[in-house]
Amino acid sequence: MTPLLKIELHCHTYASGDSLVDPRDLLDEARRKGVDRLAITDHNEIWAALEAQQMDPERVIVGEEILTTGGELLAFFVKEKVPRGLKPEAAIERLREQGAYISVSHPFDRQRHGWALADLEAIAPLVDAVEVFNARCVLPQINRSAQDFAEAHQLAGTVGSDAHLLWEVGRATLRVRPFTTRDEFAEAVRGGQMEGGASPLWVRFGSLFAKSQKRLVKGLDARRR
Repeated sequence: MTPLLKIELHCHTYASGDSLVDPRDLLDEARRKGVDRLAITDHNEIWAALEAQQMDPERVIVGEEILTTGGELLAFFVKEKVPRGLKPEAAIERLREQGAYISVSHPFDRQRHGWALADLEAIAPLVDAVEVFNARCVLPQINRSAQDFAEAHQLAGTVGSDAHLLWEVGRATLRVRPFTTRDEFAEAVRGGQMEGGASPLWVRFGSLFAKSQKRLVKGLDARRR
């Protein structure tokens, strides 16, 4: 019997404004924790994911977490960056043109760009999946609502740690059949089995620290000029 793959579908590097993680360290952590496939989904950027893919082509899936006017999308197998601030339909169209697989990030988390139900209903026929478990969601009901929505609309469910710190990598993963292509990935996710659980609340302070450090560096650079 072919062994299942352990996949992590939501993590960030220092290409995101709220993370300080070096892609090299991220890959080392994934290997250490037995993560076979790692989607790097920085906020509105793909350059670090592309660099990481060059370091470990088999393990890394180039992804992006895109802030639209309605909420955040989580895309995989991305080839070209999609800018922030587009209407959801426009962002989805750009992703479709490059053959990406599209999920919706923590759709019911109002503290983190959650979606209005009407907007979510409008894009449901246009996406492949909904993130049904995000390890950074504080309340269990947030993830339960996402799972209920996915089931009601016959959408696949993605799972991710939403790791902004190395410690978080692998907190919430899927076990899936081996895949190579985007279409094989889509089939594998539908049959995936979740492993792991929620992260403690303190991980959010890591993101706040990263933001403050970057603001400080930016301020010092501005003064030197």
